[in-house]
Amino acid sequence: MTTITLADIDFLGTGLQRCECVLTTRSGDIFMSDKRGGVSIIRSSGATELLLAKNPPENFLPNGIALLPDRSFLIANLGPSGGVFHLSTDGTLSPYILEFNGKPLPPTNFVSIDKAGRTWVTVSTKLVPREQSMHKGYGDGFILVSDEKGVRLVADGLGFTNEAVIDPTSKWLYVNETIARCTSRFLIQPDGSLGEREVYSQYGAGTWPDGLTFDSEGGLWIVSVVSNRVIRTRPDGHQEIILEDSDPEWLDVCEQAFQNNTFSRQLHFDSGGKRKLGNISSIGFGGSDLKTVYLGSLFNSQLAKFKSEISGALPVHWDF
Repeated sequence: MTTITLADIDFLGTGLQRCECVLTTRSGDIFMSDKRGGVSIIRSSGATELLLAKNPPENFLPNGIALLPDRSFLIANLGPSGGVFHLSTDGTLSPYILEFNGKPLPPTNFVSIDKAGRTWVTVSTKLVPREQSMHKGYGDGFILVSDEKGVRLVADGLGFTNEAVIDPTSKWLYVNETIARCTSRFLIQPDGSLGEREVYSQYGAGTWPDGLTFDSEGGLWIVSVVSNRVIRTRPDGHQEIILEDSDPEWLDVCEQAFQNNTFSRQLHFDSGGKRKLGNISSIGFGGSDLKTVYLGSLFNSQLAKFKSEISGALPVHWDF
């Protein structure tokens, strides 16, 4: 895979805010979470629209989103009230999963669906505010699954659980553990429970994995906040940095803070906004040939994109 430079990056869309999750479709429409309280849409025509939730809870903060067949959405609320909500195409917002074992969900990071009709939900940490968990060695993140049997816990003790996606074989659930600096995977059992955790890809200095996706050759692509890295792990385990947009001196400051357990969201995790890529947090393949890579950013008001030599794997929502 050829290394991508910043000169290879183009942008599309206008007025986007905190695109923490990006979803593509065969139609050419692209959907992104938006911190104003809904979903931003870049139509195949290039026009940008905003679908806002009506009467959202206080401090509602869309993070991960899942596109449903009727083009409504499930939204993980990273705001203090947490939970997963359903957003209809007319903006009606309704509760979907707000509690587990009789307790309200903490700020909720991500939600995805699979071909079997299950919903997967990640919570980065039980601690509120979440910043308390952002130090190496700590892990109380967890994963829930929702199906016809109800909502149940399927994984616990993870190092800041972030995006979680079923792989193209539908056999494995892959999840980024941002503070543990790895991508783990779990074998999905016939009843929807998960097997033992396996570390699929461990990352080194300057990498904090957030979003992830797969290509058609079985490669795993992740994006790293702070360092603005795109990393591909081949099926044989070999890693390659496809793209990076970071200030080496500032990245060293962040790395030292992480090693010294003085790492914080405001000072380090949410830094990098002055770079061309802002602070990338999500990734998705799209375009008619699935060879356009889209990068959502916590700070940029546009969606970054570049061409890949390798096409992406078909996402579950591709034909929605």
